Amino acid sequence: MTTTTPSSPAPDTPPSAAPSDIPPPEKPPGPPSRAFRWWLLALVVAIAAVAAYFYYKPDTTTTVGGAPQQAGGGQGKGARGGGQGAGKGQGAQGNRPLPVVAEDAKSGDMEVYLDALGSVTALNSVTVHSRVDGQLMRVAFSEGQRVRAGDVLAEIDPRPFQVQLTQAEGQMAKDQALLKNARLDVERYAQLFQQDSIARQQLDTQRALVSQYEGTVKADQGAIDNAKLQLVYARVTAPISGRLGLRQVDAGNVVHAGDANGIVVITQVQPISVVFTLPEDSLTQVLKRMREGTKVPVEAWDRAQKVKLADGVLQSIDNQIDATTGTVKLKAQFPNQDESLFPNQFVNIRMLIDTLHGAILIPTAAIQRGNAGTFVYVVKEDSSVTVRPVVLGPAKGEITSISKGLQAGEKVVVDGADKLREGGKVELISRDAQTAPGPGGGRRGGQRKGGGQGSDQPAARTGAAAAGQTGASGEVKGGPDNARPGADNAKRGEGRRGAGGGGPPQ
Repeated sequence: MTTTTPSSPAPDTPPSAAPSDIPPPEKPPGPPSRAFRWWLLALVVAIAAVAAYFYYKPDTTTTVGGAPQQAGGGQGKGARGGGQGAGKGQGAQGNRPLPVVAEDAKSGDMEVYLDALGSVTALNSVTVHSRVDGQLMRVAFSEGQRVRAGDVLAEIDPRPFQVQLTQAEGQMAKDQALLKNARLDVERYAQLFQQDSIARQQLDTQRALVSQYEGTVKADQGAIDNAKLQLVYARVTAPISGRLGLRQVDAGNVVHAGDANGIVVITQVQPISVVFTLPEDSLTQVLKRMREGTKVPVEAWDRAQKVKLADGVLQSIDNQIDATTGTVKLKAQFPNQDESLFPNQFVNIRMLIDTLHGAILIPTAAIQRGNAGTFVYVVKEDSSVTVRPVVLGPAKGEITSISKGLQAGEKVVVDGADKLREGGKVELISRDAQTAPGPGGGRRGGQRKGGGQGSDQPAARTGAAAAGQTGASGEVKGGPDNARPGADNAKRGEGRRGAGGGGPPQ
């Protein structure tokens, strides 16, 4: 009989669970809904808007005397002032008067000049040559020396010419003896012919011989004169008065009459001339002055046009116009007593051609240019400006004449016209006070010509006035637009001390 023992389950084998106890599998998370995404985007935009508002919100406080003050019209007390400041804000920036510098148009004389470029030329220039060939025995001048006409400059060996003179004189003595004998023969032949002892032909032949000897004697006299002239040429003299240049040959050299360089060059520099050119359009004015018989003054200036070198007069005009350049040459003469002008020197020429009497004169800085042409800003009695077109006349330096469009006594804006507009309000300040240093290290604001005190306006060339004016006592008045510029000006120390009796701005 067989006995069967039931086997126990293996310990590693879990018991089988019932089908009802097994949990369902988890589902993966799905994407967020569309509504959730829109709400998230709206929240981000709202946060960005709030941050931008607080970031760009203007600062409505300013500092007066070291204490913050509200710029919206409230009054605060400064650290040092006891009373109320006199400064008041001007309100919005567009309504504030712009500080400018203005000057009156004046009536006066305007000299009209013609400008040109010129070159100094010697009145006379001579290259001294030897008239005879020979050895240069002595140089009798110094380089750069001033000489007069007839002064000895050099000496050439005269002995060859003295020998020629002796020979010519000997030949003449011989020919004179023959002539004398021929004349005696003529007298004898004349007596014999009267006695009918000789033929007339013999007497005529003897008379012809006398004439031949007379010609020979004249030729001998010419040879003598030529030899004497060569002796004179052996001493080289100055043909004109002037200044000597550098020596071209040294003593001991053999010089010839055909040498290209010569011995020395003489230039006449007192007086001296300047040749310059003008456009053909200016020729009519110059000819008109010369026909009047008046001397046209001419000035010579250096290359930088800062130093006047000499004064002279117009001497002559060329007889034709250069067709290639459309210019005409003119020559002016200068005394040049101090020798300030030198040959071949470059100079700037200013020729006074006319004088305008009673012309309207204004500073050149007041002239503005635009699409419509040239104009100026005229300050009216109500402190507003108007645009005035003008026609320009001749100018001299920093002064320009006005041919049309302006009257004497009218004020024109000289500085600060960058931001001006038609009808804009301006505040006149002085030019000297505009550039004076302020107590804070910056430029001091210009003083009002109206006499008001307590102004805290900083210097402004372009018309940007200070937004808020602060009295020394600490009162601040003005709109919110004036707060930040006022604070910036106080920090930079550009304001001026007010009239409230307080100390300087901190």
